[in-house]
Amino acid sequence: MPKMKTKSAFKKRFKVTKGGKVLCSHPGRGHQHALYPGSTNRMLRKRMVLAHGQAKLIRRAMGG
Repeated sequence: MPKMKTKSAFKKRFKVTKGGKVLCSHPGRGHQHALYPGSTNRMLRKRMVLAHGQAKLIRRAMGG
């Protein structure tokens, strides 16, 4: 059986930490940020940790 290819789109959008957690950016970062209060904009800038079930699928698609 051949090796599974890694998905380059996943490598661009997600990051796996040393401990195996998967980080991604928050949704809602496209446009119209003036409608949000400043605290929301600061919160959206940070990375968010995916849930365990989703993280497992992402790691598998990234080849790990």
